[in-house]
Amino acid sequence: MKKQPSETPSKPSVQVLERMFTLMDVLASREEAISLKEISEKTGLHPSTAHRILNDLTIGRFVDRPESGSYRLGMRLLELGNLVKARLSVRDASLVPMRQLHKLIQQPVNLSVRQGDEIVYIERAYSERSGMQVVRAIGGRAPLHLTSTGKLFLAADDPQRVRTYATRTGLAGHTRNSITQVPVLERELGRARQYGIARDNEELELGVRCMAAGIYDDQGQLVAGLSISAPADRLDEGWLPKLQSTADAISQALGYTSGKRNALTQG
Repeated sequence: MKKQPSETPSKPSVQVLERMFTLMDVLASREEAISLKEISEKTGLHPSTAHRILNDLTIGRFVDRPESGSYRLGMRLLELGNLVKARLSVRDASLVPMRQLHKLIQQPVNLSVRQGDEIVYIERAYSERSGMQVVRAIGGRAPLHLTSTGKLFLAADDPQRVRTYATRTGLAGHTRNSITQVPVLERELGRARQYGIARDNEELELGVRCMAAGIYDDQGQLVAGLSISAPADRLDEGWLPKLQSTADAISQALGYTSGKRNALTQG
């Protein structure tokens, strides 16, 4: 019996893929549609080669052709981007950076988000060697005004919303250091807006101090806070650059780019 020759599906070559990415990078560099002639000049591709690849990308809706001879990025990229965004998890993006920060400072590193008038701890990196009892388990809650991350979220609110929060909660305190007066809280939030860092000076728990930096999404919205907890006499101001750079790295993983932040400039 005669053996039939095996058929292997054709695959785009690496060169074709490289050319495709180059074309899309050129389209991404301009807001308006670009002519085939200009695309050819910028990529160094022969017009017929560029036209052939762009035509294939147009069929797949990765590129649009608003009029004959001009091209721009297509809606399919937006659709795929939204899928990626929907699947991004701040917790997943934070796990490795949190652990790396913990290794550097050997103190608990906390990730928390806002839910109503409280923050909720959703992840923590710590070890027993930190010398501090961990009392806020994952899933634990705490009032916004008594925590470093909570103050970041309040600082992102306008003054009227902060006053409404104060009225609604009564600014109940937990320790002698708790902030329970609106003017004092407003001054504290002003510092958080100015420096992008918030602190808890034994306000939630005596003997424990915290510092927090914000985590932002691709729209520049504050979505979480990264905080360091330590015994009050061990909190090191030298940790601040490490904390901020870690929070920035997580923000970038969520699509945040410089210039989009708007969460701490309100009020």
